[in-house]
Amino acid sequence: MISYTIPGMHVREHTVEVPLDWSNPSETITVFARELVDPVRQDEDLPLLLFLQGGPGGKSPRPTEPSGWIGQALKTYRVILFDQRGTGRSTPISGRRMASFATAEEGADYLACFRADSIVRDAEHLRTTVFGSNKWSTLGQSYGGFLTLTYLSQAPSGLTACYVTGGLASIDPSAAEVYRRTYPRVAAKNREFYRRYPHNVKRIGAIADRLAADDVRLPDGDRLTVRRFQSLGIDFGMKPGYERMHWLVDEAFDGDELSDTFLSQVMDRSSYSGGPLFAALQESIYGSGAGATSWAAEAERGLHPEFAEDARPLQFTGEMMYPWMFAEIRVLRPFQAAVEALAARGQWSSLYDLDRLAANDVPVAAAVYYDDMYVDSGLQLDTAARVGNMQAWVTNEYEHDGLSSERVFNRLTELVRSVGGGVRAG
Repeated sequence: MISYTIPGMHVREHTVEVPLDWSNPSETITVFARELVDPVRQDEDLPLLLFLQGGPGGKSPRPTEPSGWIGQALKTYRVILFDQRGTGRSTPISGRRMASFATAEEGADYLACFRADSIVRDAEHLRTTVFGSNKWSTLGQSYGGFLTLTYLSQAPSGLTACYVTGGLASIDPSAAEVYRRTYPRVAAKNREFYRRYPHNVKRIGAIADRLAADDVRLPDGDRLTVRRFQSLGIDFGMKPGYERMHWLVDEAFDGDELSDTFLSQVMDRSSYSGGPLFAALQESIYGSGAGATSWAAEAERGLHPEFAEDARPLQFTGEMMYPWMFAEIRVLRPFQAAVEALAARGQWSSLYDLDRLAANDVPVAAAVYYDDMYVDSGLQLDTAARVGNMQAWVTNEYEHDGLSSERVFNRLTELVRSVGGGVRAG
């Protein structure tokens, strides 16, 4: 086992072998986790906190110092940073592997092994084999909240408490309903962006006109289309998202041409080179039981002409994945056939046990961001009302990345320690 010290944190690395398919353990993969502890307390018997990263397809943070929520957690916990299967050092999924499958269905079957139910099985295996079957608390950010609900459905006996930030999934999964609610929220984010920076209406329109008229290439050779440019609006749900977009387009032109700086930054933000699984599984996380997801984001977009490529002011899209992405984006092309097959798949493993969630006795505290662009607050509150022993803190003070403030983690731990329940507004 490798161990070392980063300033303020002692680190131990753990790798375990797990089945690729938990129902058929003929092929195995590895999953990886880092254990962090305050160096002066490394020999103490401290409670465990498992961090469930956002995604899907999200690897754990790589901290450089004990700041933010990690710094707060290290005051009382050993913190376990878990790379979800397919990410980081947990047998990452590559385009090379996806291109090796003989049929689209084989590729789809492979991708289906990387959903929430398998991730929870991995976490339980890690807990029982590496950490002596000691129960742990979980902190789920965004998609990590989806994983939390699956954990509470499958293996609540391993949990002491759960904290969720911006990630209470609907326990009646429906991709169509998710995107029906999402587009109006994204439109509102666009209005706020242009209210802050009205001069960008003209500049962004000029960028879109240039992309529509010319064959503009990114440094990796991909063509930059208007719709790919629009997809950068995925950042609008984060606190600095408007400002990052403002500074991106501020340097868009070098004379009459689009600048190398702009094209390089657009490539970095839209290539998915750091996490193709995020795009490949984005709609599949809503598959549960019977029913195909059927490219729900694409279907709903057709009902919103304000998001057309020739509409002005140009509207940016959000956390939506479209079929064209897997044809136009180099990193995603090897996933295309498998993702098409996933979109048509009509039967899925069930992610949530509604009876078990209703009877839940594990303390759960959830931060529900009222203006969250990614996870609808209405659906979150519906879930909060249907899960036993859950307290929800509803706030419009933060965007989806509110966990970057240590106050959010502190508030959730206070809620679990407090007596009583129900929805709390603040």
